[in-house]
Amino acid sequence: MPLSIYSISIPVYLRRLAALIHVLDKAEADCAARKIDPVTLIESRLYPDMLPLKAQVRLACNHAYRGAGRLLGEEPKSASDVATSFADLKATVSACMDELKGLDQARFEGAGEKELTVPVGDRQMTLSGADYVLHLSMPNFYFHVTTAYAILRHSGVVLGKGDFMGGA
Repeated sequence: MPLSIYSISIPVYLRRLAALIHVLDKAEADCAARKIDPVTLIESRLYPDMLPLKAQVRLACNHAYRGAGRLLGEEPKSASDVATSFADLKATVSACMDELKGLDQARFEGAGEKELTVPVGDRQMTLSGADYVLHLSMPNFYFHVTTAYAILRHSGVVLGKGDFMGGA
């Protein structure tokens, strides 16, 4: 399969989101085993000025939604921010995955060459679809997935690199 804007985005989002669900499953089991209130982990953060786990999961999903939506010239969806349980977090990730799985690969033809103007903080940035995916969408997506993993690992959940990487 030739490298396409679809192949460097949607399957990557899907694989990491599946791994995120796996990591959340392990965290939920860890809470049960250690008799920890799940909200303790859901509200955990690496540092006081950083967002908690629930926000990291939501933002990872939002970057996947934005990546796909903007490449298709559509208004991106947003993930729910009402998660109060691991079931809520996993449902948020699953809903994002379902949306991405439903996208027709053919719709992404030419998306890498399209010019996109996107909000970045309080300003607008214009770049090609390929540059958007490679230099804005994916780095932000990975930041939030990695931070979610790090919060859980820092909180004592037994995780390894294989958990983050997901299945082949």
